[in-house]
Amino acid sequence: MNLTRLMALGILARNGPSHGHHIRRVAELTDVGEWGGVSVGALYRELRSMEREGLVAAARTEKVGNRPERTVYAITDEGRLELTALREQAIKPPLASGPDPLGVALLFASDGLDREQLRRTLRARRDMLAIWVSEVTAERADLIAKGYLDVLAAAVMRRGIAHAEAEVGWHDELDATLAGPGQGEAPAGSLGGGSFEVEASPRPAFGIGAPADGGATADGGATADAAATDRGEHH
Repeated sequence: MNLTRLMALGILARNGPSHGHHIRRVAELTDVGEWGGVSVGALYRELRSMEREGLVAAARTEKVGNRPERTVYAITDEGRLELTALREQAIKPPLASGPDPLGVALLFASDGLDREQLRRTLRARRDMLAIWVSEVTAERADLIAKGYLDVLAAAVMRRGIAHAEAEVGWHDELDATLAGPGQGEAPAGSLGGGSFEVEASPRPAFGIGAPADGGATADGGATADAAATDRGEHH
C-alpha cells in the first residue's frame, strides 16, 4: 500500500492545509521513513499525483523572503475517503510478514557454519537490539514527560519497543538451544546438514520440500530434470 500517501493525507486531515515542506518536516522529525516504510523522498511527487486525482487541492501559494513559492495543499472530500480506505487497509492484520533477511540467511546459508561462530554473530545482533530497546524506552519516557507524545504516538513507540524486545527474547532462546547438545537434526558442532529440493510432481510444484526417497544429487540436477520432464518442459 502507499504509506507516503497515507501519511500525507493524515497530516493534511489533522493539521489543515499545509505545504510539502511542512509535511516533509513532520516526516523527518518522526523518522517515519526509517520505521514506517514511508518514502519521504517521493513526497512532492505524491502530492502532485494526488492533486491530479482530486485527493488534494492547491489552496494557495506562499512565498517567504527569497525562497521559492510553496503550494499549500488541502485535503478534499475524495481525499478523506481515500484516507479512510488506506487507514483501514493499514490496520487490518497482515496475511504475511515483510522480508526477513535473517530468516533467509539462517534457513539457506548456514551450511558449514560453526555453532559457536553463529552464536557470536547472533549475540552481537542481540546486544545491539537490547541497546536500542534501552535507548528508545528512555527517549519515549522523556517525550511523554515533556508532553510531546499523545496517547497514540506513545503507543506506536511502545509497539516498536515490544517488537524489539520479542526479538531479543527469540535471540536468547536460540542461543540457549545452540549452547546445548545436538538435537539429532545435525552434528553437535555444526549447523544445517539438510537439503532442500523441488519435489518431482506431475503438477507444477511451487513449494520446497525434501525428495520422497531421501536421495539427492550433488547439484540437485537429476531431481530438477525429473520434475521438468514430468511437467513437459523439455522440448
